[in-house]
Amino acid sequence: MKISAKATAVALAVALTTPIAAEAHRAWFLPSATVLSGDDPWITVDAAISNDLFYFEHHAMRLDGLQIIGPGGAAVAPENMATGRFRTSFDVHLAKPGTYRIVLDGDSLTARYTVNGERRRWRGTPETLSEIPAGAKDLEIGESQRRLETFVTSGAPDDAALKPTGQGLEMVPLTHPNDLYAGEEARFRLLMDGKPVAGLDVSVIPGGVRYRDSLNEMALTTDADGVFAVTWPRPGYYWVSASVRDAAPSVPQATRRSVSYAATLEVLSP
Repeated sequence: MKISAKATAVALAVALTTPIAAEAHRAWFLPSATVLSGDDPWITVDAAISNDLFYFEHHAMRLDGLQIIGPGGAAVAPENMATGRFRTSFDVHLAKPGTYRIVLDGDSLTARYTVNGERRRWRGTPETLSEIPAGAKDLEIGESQRRLETFVTSGAPDDAALKPTGQGLEMVPLTHPNDLYAGEEARFRLLMDGKPVAGLDVSVIPGGVRYRDSLNEMALTTDADGVFAVTWPRPGYYWVSASVRDAAPSVPQATRRSVSYAATLEVLSP
């Protein structure tokens, strides 16, 4: 089941930077529950790439680079990971009360260049950049950064796992992500390299796309402080996404950057 980091980065980059449309491929996590209690709680998380949100019909997601940040900011290991045709699944033991952040992020590169008069293309990671021939001409390198996540809380919530890293596009919940209720407003801030992003388009799509004729997408925009607000129309799982293109890559050899973010949030009945 060992998958190369290069293959994972490229597959996830394609999935997370595809434009949002009815037939687009989207990458997502789907936790079995997001709010739990009890003495020994566990959850199972499915990870997949599909056309219809939260429906298994395209292919499984590879999870090299998966991180689970637990209460107090401690790292938690996934358990019982298995990959099938349409999904990868793993368990998380919520051994301590508090909030857990489940994250998959990565950094990949694409390049175009000329060798002996022949135009070529390349995909890889910052670690495999040396694969491009030293004598390449007309070299153009683009960077792709992406972040995919979901949140789970056992017992009383805490905020340690919600701290931003200051890298790429991130969402900082101003309303706790496991305290979301239908009919109520929730607020979130989007940061780019640690700074609020004003005027950024945000897409919020409820699950169940397969069973309706339209996406029912909510198209939102961040304010001057990078904040957007959502009033949830109904309970269920939602997919929140945003993307940025700029000329500020983290890899010195690159000249442009495409950055994307997506999260699965569960909204409960009031």
